[in-house]
Amino acid sequence: MLIVQENRSTDNLFGSNPNFEPGVDIGTFGINSKGEKIPLTPVPLANCYDLNHRHDAFITAYANGKLDGSDKVGISPAAKCTVPPNPQYKYVDNSDGIIQPYFDLAKQYGWANRMFQTNQGPSFPAHQFILAGTSAPSTDSPLFASVNPKISDPTGCIAPADQPVPLVDPEGDETSNPPQYPCYEHPTLTDVLDTAKVSWKYYATTAGSIWTAPNAINHICQPKIINGQRVCTGPEWVNNVVVGSKQVLTDIQNCNLASMNWVMPATVAQSDHPKSNDGTGPAWVAAVVNAIGNNKTCANGEEYWKNTAILITWDDWGGWYDHVPPFRMGQYNGWGKSYVYGFRVPLIVVSAYTPAGYVDNSILDFGSFLKFVEVNFGGPGKPLGPIPPGVYADAYVDNNLKNFFSLSSPRPFQTIHVPFNATLFFRDATRQFFDLFSKCGSGCWF
Repeated sequence: MLIVQENRSTDNLFGSNPNFEPGVDIGTFGINSKGEKIPLTPVPLANCYDLNHRHDAFITAYANGKLDGSDKVGISPAAKCTVPPNPQYKYVDNSDGIIQPYFDLAKQYGWANRMFQTNQGPSFPAHQFILAGTSAPSTDSPLFASVNPKISDPTGCIAPADQPVPLVDPEGDETSNPPQYPCYEHPTLTDVLDTAKVSWKYYATTAGSIWTAPNAINHICQPKIINGQRVCTGPEWVNNVVVGSKQVLTDIQNCNLASMNWVMPATVAQSDHPKSNDGTGPAWVAAVVNAIGNNKTCANGEEYWKNTAILITWDDWGGWYDHVPPFRMGQYNGWGKSYVYGFRVPLIVVSAYTPAGYVDNSILDFGSFLKFVEVNFGGPGKPLGPIPPGVYADAYVDNNLKNFFSLSSPRPFQTIHVPFNATLFFRDATRQFFDLFSKCGSGCWF
């Protein structure tokens, strides 16, 4: 199971306790463009502003490897408050214990010190990389979708015709090719699973969200106009994409999970997304983990806790400072040299076979998830696309997460304490999502 939250760098989300576990690497200060040392200071998880985290913001913050450009990263014009000084140099305040479930999960299970976002941009291309190892519009394309469409819902193959997405070329130019309608055609991890006859489900916040990666893959979505609206109608979509992520809790309870499950936030409120969340994201994630860990033995004898690996990550860095430079900038073999790799994002690995407090220093990225699934489920175990040209991240990973699963016998599950009851998440996610974007519009950098 892959649980994906939104827009947090590693230093930002875990900076309130930078020594929470021996061996973790959390920064306590940053450097600005004047060469000044800027201490990271607290801000609520449900903060009132959003930072630019487009591709241009990455280039600015990265500053040719000096990591001293974050102070030049812009703020969303839709900020709800007076923005504090040094808004990019912040960590999430945990004085009220609101993100304690994340710390508890990391301490009880596995933590990754070197988990990098594969791409250098925001949510739409990031979720494409998570699903397929690329945001290229076609299998052999040297281009990547680099940023979000102006309208974040609906997007993909059900987007309005006037909502193309910019593409970045191998030289880093986002103007050399015209923006393209965000309905792409190339293999994804779901095709590998289908070939291996492994079941999968994708629990989506809404059908048209930029966080719902399958909606941008033509052979999955197969869009048609029904009752005047463009909707996904393909059998893979109908049978495998669950609109309403809260359904995962019911499916766990009813022993109805697939073998591979992607889980997006129940609503924007539970997403951890800056300016848009209400602080319940950690409780949402813990509720899903607790449901797996405490579930009854299924009628077929399956015990979810003993048979499930739970990977918890965040889709992009959100514009927040992080002190570790991305690895393989420019890619020694040319792949993705203009757009790979991005800043660190957190990764927590939860399973009955993960030692408590394990800290991993392997170089990881979204391609590691794909490789783990390919190998774990006995699929082809090969890159999703041809090499060369090779546009898939799983072809370049050095580690498939196996180090996180070193115990020979399963550990008993320990419930993660949460301040909210799981019934909180059975709300009208669709209404909340559209309410948000009606107020936010193009002023958001999701």
